[in-house]
Amino acid sequence: MKLLLDTHIWVWSVLEPERVSGRVARAMVRPANEMWLSPLSIWESMLLVEQRRIRLNVGFERWVVDALATSSVREAPLNNEISLAAREFWPGLRDPVDALLAATARVLDLTLVTADERLMRIKGISVLANR
Repeated sequence: MKLLLDTHIWVWSVLEPERVSGRVARAMVRPANEMWLSPLSIWESMLLVEQRRIRLNVGFERWVVDALATSSVREAPLNNEISLAAREFWPGLRDPVDALLAATARVLDLTLVTADERLMRIKGISVLANR
């Protein structure tokens, strides 16, 4: 299975692994599965740090480098096809990052790992719910 981590799932897996459900945690460590991360999640995490909604003990760039070095996530591309596909998801989501993550999951045939109820209800993408 190819898992696209929603921003909060990636952050939780690094900073608060107890918030990741057992089912999701097992899927994330299963050797046959691939984990993917959009560069949008790094950007969104940076905004959360700047808004003081996430607190780090080191600078943001150092944290990202360390977090990526200790995990086996692949970088999900952001391309024109994904940007155009996001339009389909925009009316129901109202969050551009969520719309782009949903489009990334659909275009690249990835399973979106999320705890966001709005994303869980989207038709046309595979979702692994963090419950």
